[in-house]
Amino acid sequence: MNIHEYQAKGVLRGFGVPVSRGVAILDASEAEGAARELGGPVWVVKSQIHAGGRGKGTFVGAAPDAKGGVRVVKSVEEVAKNAAEMLGATLVTVQTGPAGKQVNRLYIEEGAQIAAEFYLSMLVDRATGGVAFVVSTEGGMDIETVAHDTPEKIHTIPVDPATGVMPHHGRAVAKALGLSGAQAKEAGALTEKLYAAFVAKDMSLLEINPLVLTGDGRLVCLDAKMAFDSNALYRHPDVMELRDETEEDAKEIEASKHDLAYIALDGTIGCMVNGAGLAMATLDIIKLYGEEPANFLDVGGGASEEK
Repeated sequence: MNIHEYQAKGVLRGFGVPVSRGVAILDASEAEGAARELGGPVWVVKSQIHAGGRGKGTFVGAAPDAKGGVRVVKSVEEVAKNAAEMLGATLVTVQTGPAGKQVNRLYIEEGAQIAAEFYLSMLVDRATGGVAFVVSTEGGMDIETVAHDTPEKIHTIPVDPATGVMPHHGRAVAKALGLSGAQAKEAGALTEKLYAAFVAKDMSLLEINPLVLTGDGRLVCLDAKMAFDSNALYRHPDVMELRDETEEDAKEIEASKHDLAYIALDGTIGCMVNGAGLAMATLDIIKLYGEEPANFLDVGGGASEEK
């Protein structure tokens, strides 16, 4: 299950992680009040959809030179104007596909004086059987290009689940980001807090891009993307309350009500299979013969007659 950026920052704030102040709004009439509450003089108006690449995205029907789904503005009036343009519009990014996603929520955030941008993520590393930090000095919107063109600039730091995060993990993160002195200590503290949040909330992915060094020397999470292990959600009713079904495929929502592992795809051949391995093999065979599956569906290897 995925959640919005502003919700992810709320989770991180609960673990003492430094994040920017912001206000989420559902209606353009709330934009001016949110801007005045934050105080300026610079604000960032952010589209809230479950997809990356918002900054470089384009709105359907917008002029070719129109701004993307993340906009930096310098007046309360501009905040209100951009909010009115963005709410209800359809944003297309590299991750939404050509159909795009309608923007139903915005996050009005205080601006930041940025001295450097870094990339930091956490994921479940199947190679080591534990959580791993993935960090790079090349933070920002082009991390996919960095991974493709200069993979040596991306560092993976595994954490042994038997020990959990240790001081040397924080030092490794600081070294990979080129930080020293007080900022290295800050990176160590941040590493511990992020690991605590990741494990406590049963996340499967936590991505902070960018993690920024501010002009006054602080590390701040300027963006946050979170995904949770769906099999563990029964332990986290507070996380379940953050679910936004308007961001999910209606077929996938219906399938989840019946405990079915279903993922909608773009093809024309529907699949209903007992067992995840056989379901994956079925998709492979369809692709091998030049066709496209319409879905992945694992009813479950131990499915009963009723199911």
